[in-house]
Amino acid sequence: MASIKLMGVTKDFGANRALSGLDLEIADGEFFVLLGQTGAGKTTTLRVIAGLEKPTSGDVYLDGENVADWNAAQRDVALVLQQYSLYPRLTVRGNLEFPLKSKIRNLSTVEIEERVAKAAATLQITPLLDRKVEKLSGGEMQRVSIGRAIVREPRVFLMDEPLSALDAKLREALRVELKKLHNDLGATFLFVTHDQVEAMSMGDKIGVLNEGRLVQVGTPAEVYSAPCNTFVARSVGTPPMNLIDGKLSSGRAVINGGGFELPVTANGAEDGRNLIFGVRPENIQLESGAPVEARVFDIEDHGVVKILNMEVGGDKIHATVPARLHVALDETVRFGWKPDKVLLFDPETGNNVAID
Repeated sequence: MASIKLMGVTKDFGANRALSGLDLEIADGEFFVLLGQTGAGKTTTLRVIAGLEKPTSGDVYLDGENVADWNAAQRDVALVLQQYSLYPRLTVRGNLEFPLKSKIRNLSTVEIEERVAKAAATLQITPLLDRKVEKLSGGEMQRVSIGRAIVREPRVFLMDEPLSALDAKLREALRVELKKLHNDLGATFLFVTHDQVEAMSMGDKIGVLNEGRLVQVGTPAEVYSAPCNTFVARSVGTPPMNLIDGKLSSGRAVINGGGFELPVTANGAEDGRNLIFGVRPENIQLESGAPVEARVFDIEDHGVVKILNMEVGGDKIHATVPARLHVALDETVRFGWKPDKVLLFDPETGNNVAID
């Protein structure tokens, strides 16, 4: 297996800059998730690591070796795509065997059979080995696609949104299987996605990518609880963090649009400063004697919890409450928040005041 390191990687496609001075480090054996929206540079990052794209500038290291002059085959990384990349007329066995029959690998028939059997057992597709790929479901095809990567025993697994074409239930099941696979293999995984649920549930670490730049890296808990700016705050968490304009005054957040104020922990911010106050929906507290009044204009029932969408003056606020709490549409409720859980962001830069 191998560690991955990108140093100052920039990639231009004509006048379009896909990556801009990207620095990234992934430890040997780590499951790293790169989170970003369409056009953020996720796929380009994978292709640069795989050797399918040459960076305009910067260096790529695998296990401490500069691989700038290595082609894709020499880098020995496996790329798993959303589109499966299978041969539809071959059986599952034929697809798993195919990458092993290269003259470069020079594997014996016995070795090929052993690798195929091991990969099939790991992915629970042994009963499908003699079935044509065109007869498989989407989830089965994605397992076979991952199996093609496993049989190669690569240094690194690169996964380009491999679950995005699947239905929600199957995505959830394969998320669990991929994490188990990572634990079993002890391999280095770089998984890219636009889905924050995948990022939060799968990654040992998350890197948030925006317009070709790495904005923040940390554990899921670190990125969730201490986003470095409002972009990350909006990108991680469902529903997203409430971001409300206001001013700090004597240890209280004085909110502009809603005309209310609540206590906050200042975290070193100077009194009288204009700020964006960020609070997660689960840290909004509904209580009969709470200081702020709001109207509930939408309710999302998620089984265990409800998401309340509330209006306070000109502000919209999300609150996560227990499912057992009875709340009706257009009902007036009262709420407060946990002062020590409120984050303060600079309105001009968007940066977290406590980190900036």
